[in-house]
Amino acid sequence: MEFYIFITTFISVMILLTLLISRRLVRKLHFSNKIKLLINIFLAVNLLGVIGYLFARYNPTIPNWAYFLLSIPIGIIFLLFVATVFYEIFSRVLKVIPVNEKRRDFFKKTLDIGAISVATSVNAKAMQNAKTVEIEKVNVKIKGLAKPKKIVQLSDIHIGGLIDKYFISDLVKKVNQLEADVVVITGDLVDTSLDFAKDALDELKNLKSNYGTYFIVGNHEYFHNVTNIIKYVNTLNIKTLENENVYIGKEDEGFNLAGVYDLIGLRVNAYVPDLKKALDGRMINNPTVLLAHQPKFIEEVKDVDLVLSGHTHGGQIFPFNYLVKLQQPYVKGLHQHNENTQIYVNKGTGFWGPPMRLGASSEITLLNLSS
Repeated sequence: MEFYIFITTFISVMILLTLLISRRLVRKLHFSNKIKLLINIFLAVNLLGVIGYLFARYNPTIPNWAYFLLSIPIGIIFLLFVATVFYEIFSRVLKVIPVNEKRRDFFKKTLDIGAISVATSVNAKAMQNAKTVEIEKVNVKIKGLAKPKKIVQLSDIHIGGLIDKYFISDLVKKVNQLEADVVVITGDLVDTSLDFAKDALDELKNLKSNYGTYFIVGNHEYFHNVTNIIKYVNTLNIKTLENENVYIGKEDEGFNLAGVYDLIGLRVNAYVPDLKKALDGRMINNPTVLLAHQPKFIEEVKDVDLVLSGHTHGGQIFPFNYLVKLQQPYVKGLHQHNENTQIYVNKGTGFWGPPMRLGASSEITLLNLSS
């Protein structure tokens, strides 16, 4: 039922945005009626693409080229809506500028051409950005850490659709070059039926580090049979932390690594996060790093040195990060939450929806821990 509510809401929002673009941008352009008609047809095609995407997203038999074409319209409509907002602002400013009508008409035509040109360029740039995964190097001071450690964090890979075995194979090569002490994957690894994700997941067997790879589930794993995903990931020489902790490093030289289930477990009443259980039995004289998919889990955290999260994608497409901020306390980067606890939010190693990123690059995080 929740899935159908989501689809209905999402389509309704996209229809509303498309109508606003048509009426508040296209209708006001100093272009011929024929060109305006073509732009409106383009908008209608994109809206149909959004509807097609919602049905293709969880149908792994759709070929990648078709999935690519169906996923782009979400980003195009969103960015055109942003362009419409700015266009509306500049149009209103132009109306009150004390200039003669001939000059005002010139400025208006310049604004029209500029708006369409900038919107086209920004969409192209956003698609280009999604092709690159950057290495984010972050230095973190941890009290009581006897010896420096290197953690590589991956998050929100979203295997499925355009994120396939070739993407993961290339990702593994980049991670292995970093020579980590430990690799962690902070949720939303799988976003399709497990049967169709196995080829990509199998590439993760090749991850190398001194003390292994650890995984926690994100909210998207709950949509695709979280039980089976956990079981399969555990066969890949990867340990899923299920409200539990392990010790990383030699005795008295390392840190506790704990992990909890995702907050969505509270809604579905299954695989519920339990911080107390996750920290039970840890070595209290050593620092603790907690893996929690959603940054807002920090509100539950006490007596933990560092929390590693994802979920937000850093907003993925500016200015969507401001909407994410309404739901999550932190959107990206390292933050000092309180006197004792820091949190780092990974912007996502893959992407969800359109293969676009603007103002929030895909990342592999290299966290250099020291005292």
